[in-house]
Amino acid sequence: MSSEDAAAAAMRADGVAGLRRRYARRYVMGRVALYAMAVMAALVCALPFLWSLISAFKQNQDLYNPDNDPFVFNKPATPDHVRYLFADTGFPTFVGNTLLVGTAVVAVTLLLALPAAYSLARLDRPWGTPMGIGIFLVYLVPPSLLFLSLTRVVVALGLADSLWSMIVIYPTFTVPVSVWLLIGFLKAVPKDVEEQAMVDGHSRLGAFVRIVLPLVFPGIVAVVVFAFTLTASEFVYALAFVSAAPGMVVSTGVPTQLVRGDVFYWQSLQAAAVFTAVPIAFAFNLFLDRFVTGFTMGAVKT
Repeated sequence: MSSEDAAAAAMRADGVAGLRRRYARRYVMGRVALYAMAVMAALVCALPFLWSLISAFKQNQDLYNPDNDPFVFNKPATPDHVRYLFADTGFPTFVGNTLLVGTAVVAVTLLLALPAAYSLARLDRPWGTPMGIGIFLVYLVPPSLLFLSLTRVVVALGLADSLWSMIVIYPTFTVPVSVWLLIGFLKAVPKDVEEQAMVDGHSRLGAFVRIVLPLVFPGIVAVVVFAFTLTASEFVYALAFVSAAPGMVVSTGVPTQLVRGDVFYWQSLQAAAVFTAVPIAFAFNLFLDRFVTGFTMGAVKT
């Protein structure tokens, strides 16, 4: 190889190495920028929870002074307002009512949604797709259009001012969205698995219970979390159906107990928000991928 060819090869090698270094720097800078934006977005999303947590332990002189920094304790922190929430209000009762109503509604939701979703996912009928879409559209009807008529239903059944009113009505909006989620998970289970079980002697119900349910268990868990979240955060129906404090849930009991006329117990309100919202948000985000999978698969394959 002549000296000119060697020089040209060296220049090409230097050029390739330079391009590689440039692309490597660009890749590293892109990843750093991506993670920086992700951290900033996480901080922005977590900011309300952080502010609520700090405010729950602030003294009145610290909270009501506009010159003080809202994200630090300008005066020593105090647990008095958190203690007031648990000792002098019905917050523990509200939490217990919420857990009771949520558990009952989840049980009713699974009892109704699993057979409905299975029939729409497995039985090939021309009305399957329109019915699946129609069931989901029921969930989109706003409660503000229904609570008056449903209140008449609750009164006619003799369930006013009782937890049973919420247990009976809440499945009207948890079942449709749960059916739509479960359709996606059931569509992901091959039909051959059930057919093989029926060849081995199982009935369709036996194949569904013994084979399908274990395979869609992650979807069932996601539906449980989602239905409980909807139940715990619902406000309009709970306010319309129950007016007695002992029968209230967190969504209605906390505002009525801690907002009295123009007096707001801000620290206790913030503490109640943290104690109820953080566990639900954690559980919801834990199964977020499964929610997305259920919605998208149901939309495509129904």
